[in-house]
Amino acid sequence: MAFDSKSLLSVLLCRSGQRLCALPLAHVRETMRALPVDPVPAMSDFLLGLALIRGAPVPVLDCARLMGSASPTRLSRFVTLVVGERLLALVVDDVIGVRQLAAAALADIAPLLDGSDDGLVQAIATLDAELLLVLRAGRLVPEEMWEALAVEGGGA
Repeated sequence: MAFDSKSLLSVLLCRSGQRLCALPLAHVRETMRALPVDPVPAMSDFLLGLALIRGAPVPVLDCARLMGSASPTRLSRFVTLVVGERLLALVVDDVIGVRQLAAAALADIAPLLDGSDDGLVQAIATLDAELLLVLRAGRLVPEEMWEALAVEGGGA
């Protein structure tokens, strides 16, 4: 994918465990405090269950588990993502805020699912190709980029 070196993309920065994630703002509907989640039996460990969000049941996914962590994310914050015509809630530890990042810089950093087990990525691809496209658009922000963003944004 070719990017204009001057183009900027709006992203939502979130922390999940020790990792900082950049989610394209085009896929983000809203952020909120975590709501109660009703488990769904016999599902992948990254699918925590369903939460009632604005009167509709929404699947809740664990961001840390999606990124390959064995430790689950604490139920702290939800980021609701638009996937096709559906909503999904992604559990993160902290929502930092919206930032403008150079598209070229984002293209050079690791995708959100970079540390994920290949079986997990294949399972997502089989069950929900649209979700996989949204997750692949997310990026893991390296520490040096985060430090530069913190300086620009006045710290976060």
